[in-house]
Amino acid sequence: MTLFVELTLVLLIVAVASSLMKLLKQPLIVGYILAGVIVGPVGFNVVQAKDTLELFSKIGIAILLFIVGLHLSPKVIKEVGAVSMITGISQVLFTSVVGFLIALALGLTTTAAWYVAIALTFSSTIVVLKLISDKGRTHSLYGKIAIGFLLVQDVIASVILIGISAFSNPSHNDLIPLISLLVLKTLGLMVVLFITYQWLLPKLSFLIGKSQELLFVFSLAWGLGLAALFQWLGLSIEIGALVAGVAMSTTTYAEEIAAKLRPLRDFFIILFFVVLGSSMTFSSLSHLLLPVLVLSSFVLVGNPVIMIVIMNLLGFHKRTSFMTGLSIAQISEFSLILASLGLQLGHLSPDVVTIITLVGLVTIAGSTYLILYSEKLYPKLEKLLSLLELRKNGSDPKMSKEHIEIFLFGCDRTSDHFLKLGKRYGYELGIVDFNPAMQERYEKEKVKFFYGDVGNKEFLLELPLDHAKLVISSIPTQADNILLCQHLKEVRPTCSVLIFAQTRDEAEELYTAGASYVILPHEHAAASIVRHIGRSGLSNAGFSKLRLGMGY
Repeated sequence: MTLFVELTLVLLIVAVASSLMKLLKQPLIVGYILAGVIVGPVGFNVVQAKDTLELFSKIGIAILLFIVGLHLSPKVIKEVGAVSMITGISQVLFTSVVGFLIALALGLTTTAAWYVAIALTFSSTIVVLKLISDKGRTHSLYGKIAIGFLLVQDVIASVILIGISAFSNPSHNDLIPLISLLVLKTLGLMVVLFITYQWLLPKLSFLIGKSQELLFVFSLAWGLGLAALFQWLGLSIEIGALVAGVAMSTTTYAEEIAAKLRPLRDFFIILFFVVLGSSMTFSSLSHLLLPVLVLSSFVLVGNPVIMIVIMNLLGFHKRTSFMTGLSIAQISEFSLILASLGLQLGHLSPDVVTIITLVGLVTIAGSTYLILYSEKLYPKLEKLLSLLELRKNGSDPKMSKEHIEIFLFGCDRTSDHFLKLGKRYGYELGIVDFNPAMQERYEKEKVKFFYGDVGNKEFLLELPLDHAKLVISSIPTQADNILLCQHLKEVRPTCSVLIFAQTRDEAEELYTAGASYVILPHEHAAASIVRHIGRSGLSNAGFSKLRLGMGY
């Protein structure tokens, strides 16, 4: 069977399994994992070129982390960095200790218990970021904190994997030089990236923004290139891709880049879950059922409880604590790598590796439901969550947030009037346009500028519309305006939407799509002239006065 045929069969089975999950109103990730089980050794054993699928899944992981990095501007990192560091380290410490005691109680050896405990501490960056992105919550407070502490966990996991590899060597003296070299490589990379960020990217961004194809190719090459560089230097692909995204997060094109890469990410990341499902084995399930259920319950319930308590002590409201806590209710791909390493080094038996793998499958599937339905779960568990409040927090700690209240789509002459409105009454404005040449002008005005194609639904999903109160569009394309109205009706139904149109037929379509008010320039201009004539007559002096009032 050729690779093309094999990949096609895998995708067909994924499509069938995902369709079944959709009909049953279940998360699609469960369908992806189920498809992996079907095509793996347990099922029809379709997957022969597993190395190729694993390569594709790594590409998906890199693109996913790159897109996440695009949302993590230095401003956001400064906002949640300290909280992410504290929650990340605290959660790892508390979970590892409790997990170690549970593993010992289940009869595991001390070495195996430590491996299991460490495996239970790390949450899946891939799963969490995929679900948070799909829900459109990457801009939320809990989303930003979750992304932050997942990054902290990835760094800790990388250090642990390096440490175990070094200690497995007869000469333990290799550990210090190994870590020292890692630190030097990291510092060197940071210097190079800082120089690139400060001087190279600003000059390149204007050039690449003129061509949509060049923007796409350059972004993909930049993200995967840095991820490959980090791996070549002995660091993590995930961290490399994330850093690449952060480096481009302050450019005008961040939202447009993320929108263009999302379909590519979705294709490759599916293969990550397929590979995960295909690695499942159930031959010794009967006598391992108890430890799998106990450890899975601890991850699905205990991990969130630990995080909720930590967040409460840091002063966060119980809703934010709950949402953040649910995001760590699964174990990570690092956990599976750790188990594999332990088996290779002779520290773990195949049964312990199977336990960790099955816990991974159960918790990834289970946490998918918890994260997707977290908003519905919170009201039902609110009273119970009050029992975990060691201190009463009325609201979350104050943090700098981007509250853009008025969005202007299209940069024609009408934008000047609304900019004056914003300055006069203190409204925060955001400009959305497809012309990169407008960026410099609006940056001087200290107005947030978003470069992108309104006709791209993925781009609209990237915009921070959480606090929008008024959206005004002077875009000439009717289809784009209809898409904008429909999108706002879904994500921000309380927002007022004003659209410029040319004909009454267009106005009727826009009202049907959800527009609050449609401005017909010719009709409004004619009505204005009629009112003027009624007040000032037909004299030339009266029209000259009207012209001066318009600023001409």
